[in-house]
Order: sequence, then structure tokens, then C-alpha cells
Amino acid sequence: MRVPLIVVVGSSNTDLVIRSARLPRPGQTVLDGEFQIMAGGKGANQAVAAARAGARVTFVANIGRDDFGDASLKRLRREGINTRFVVRSRAAPSGIALICVGENGENLISVARSSNDELTPNHVRAAEAAIRAARCLVAQIEVPLNTVKTAMLLARRHGVPVLLNPAPAKDLPTSLLRLVHFLTPNEVELAHLTGRSGTRKADVIAGARQLLALGAKHVLVTCGARGVCWCNAEAVRWFTPPKVKAIDTVGAGDCFSGVLAASLARGESMDDAIRFAVVAAAISVTRPGAQPSMPSRNEIVSKFHSWH
Repeated sequence: MRVPLIVVVGSSNTDLVIRSARLPRPGQTVLDGEFQIMAGGKGANQAVAAARAGARVTFVANIGRDDFGDASLKRLRREGINTRFVVRSRAAPSGIALICVGENGENLISVARSSNDELTPNHVRAAEAAIRAARCLVAQIEVPLNTVKTAMLLARRHGVPVLLNPAPAKDLPTSLLRLVHFLTPNEVELAHLTGRSGTRKADVIAGARQLLALGAKHVLVTCGARGVCWCNAEAVRWFTPPKVKAIDTVGAGDCFSGVLAASLARGESMDDAIRFAVVAAAISVTRPGAQPSMPSRNEIVSKFHSWH
């Protein structure tokens, strides 16, 4: 079988990370952290996750003409990702995220305005032939919503399923949710989209069903160590991840979404695709960083078989 094509429309950032024993509270300074520069951005993270999981990936993005942008583009090409539709902004800097990571892997993230905000519907339309040939379109909302919707409408025109990771948390119009085949919020994003703040399993299921009623065909809520709740019109199922020692949860949701898309594009069943993505995300949290933590297909297969 020819390796399936995935088109990812989204952001690319450079993560400036400080790891310390605890996260700072508002107004507090925490000393003695370890500083690292790592590749990030939800779109680029998901593109790398899908590529390492075995998919052919085309990335549609806007990256600045600066040192951070040059480095990001080199890294993406090194992963074998097609960057033909990555445009370079002359006016805006490349995306930057400031990340604080605590001892147990929890994180705080702040993202600056950047070239990601200049990815336009016309940039996406230029990639229509790639979208038409794809087995899955992957998007997030770290780029303008109108650009995301344009990509999703093109996917629908050509019968291509859409996976939307609704991150970071924003209000989404019902017209957008109706275009989504696979919606992958975490619990924070689920609460924002539904107004439900509870974290019990019953609360998660109720929120997922609310999003189904608004038009999404499958809702997959990522709940960290508690696993993933998959909800569609027929059933609700929970998938519990293998037990691991988490050191950094940055990028875990991106890993899940990218690997899920790669697995579905290969023609895997929903059950197997979700399990495979859950294992991949579990591997990713045992390593530092976003893109550096994404596992290879061989690593996922090995862990998948040993877990089962």
C-alpha cells in the first residue's frame, strides 16, 4: 500500500523552555531552572508526529524570515515533511512560545503574535491539489479561524475527512463543527467549548455528546493519565494508557492527534487507531520537549505489542 498523505494546516513555533522544581505563581520568581530551545507549534508538532508514525505529510504554514524560522524549516525538511506550501512572512516574526515546566511535567505556556497569524485562506487555496489527494486533513486553531475553515471546506469539497484539534481553547461556530469528522479536545478545551467544568467521567461524556449534537461526528477527549474518551452517535468508550512516569506533557495532545490521523489514513479501525495514538502519547510524556518527544512508528509498534 502506498504511504498515505496527510495535509496539516497550522502553526510553527520555537519553544523557549524553562524547567524548574515548581511552576511560578503570579508575581513569583522561581530560580535555578534549566533553559532549553525546542521546536514546537501545534501544527508542526502534529506534522512531525504523523510523519514519524509513517505518514507522508504536507505542511501548510507561515514562518518568519528570521533565524528561528530558518531553523524550523530545516527541522521539518529533515523529518521528510513536504514544505512546498510553507510561506515566509516578510513582516512578522516566527512564532515563539514561552514555556515553564514543573517537576511533575505540568506546564504554563504563553505564545506571542507572529507569522502564524498571517496564514491566509489564499495560502490554503494554493494547496488545494494536495488537500484533494490527502487521506486526512489535520488542523488546529493556533492560526486564524477563517483560514482553518477554508481548509476544512476544501477538504469537504473533495471528500477528505477532517481532524480538528480545537487548541488553544477558543469559541468555535457550529458551522465549523459540522465540518469535523474527528474532534480531539483536552478537558480544558472541552470545558471551554461546552461550558461544562466538571472532570468526572460523566461530565466528560456529557460534554462530548454536546459536541456531537453540534455536528462533530467523533469526539475524542484526551484526559491525560486517565486516557481518552471516544464518543460517537453509537457508543462511548474509554481507552486507558499504559502506565509511565511523565516528565513533560508538552505536546502530548499533539502527538495523539498526529498519530491518530496517520493511523486513520492508513485505514486502521477507530479502535486500533485510538490505541496506537494513546500509546504514542504515553511514550511522548516520558521525554522532554514537543517535537523531540514524538516517537517513531517502530517505537510505537514495540510498546503497543508489549502493552497488549
